Amino acid sequence: MSTFNQNSGNLIMCLAEIVIGILLLINPIGFTSGIIIVLGLVMVIMGIGSLISYFKSDPAEAASQNGLAKGLLLTLAGCFCMFRSEWFIVTFPVLTVIYGVFTLGTGIHKIQWAVDMLRMKKRYWFVALVGAILTLVFAVLILTNPFATTAVLWTFIGVTLIVEAVIDVLSIVFGRK
Repeated sequence: MSTFNQNSGNLIMCLAEIVIGILLLINPIGFTSGIIIVLGLVMVIMGIGSLISYFKSDPAEAASQNGLAKGLLLTLAGCFCMFRSEWFIVTFPVLTVIYGVFTLGTGIHKIQWAVDMLRMKKRYWFVALVGAILTLVFAVLILTNPFATTAVLWTFIGVTLIVEAVIDVLSIVFGRK
């Protein structure tokens, strides 16, 4: 049963990667701005919740949890995201490096997955290995950042997400055998 739950979670994650990849291909800057604005809205809601909780709590308990500071910081950061989302687009090269490092870590994890499948004598272990190698190649390309514009790079990231997700789905499906 746990293998089913793990595979279900992996499949859902792959489908989410495919959807995000497609949205990035359609409108990379708009999608990115939308995600930042939604994140800002979530932060504002959490900040207001923290502020309300602070003022409703017992003063001694509230003082120990720093709810006022957390609430103010979340609300201000959320407002910044909502009203200055273009700042993140301008700061994109730094965010690209962070994404590249995350992708590199994912590739290393996928190597572990491929080797585990090989050691368990799974028939299609090489599919996971191909996915791991592609993820590592994409990470290196992202980290070296040979692209001129943000839109081109987001499009590239969208394509890499789709390709990785499709290979991961194949790896999950064939990994059962």
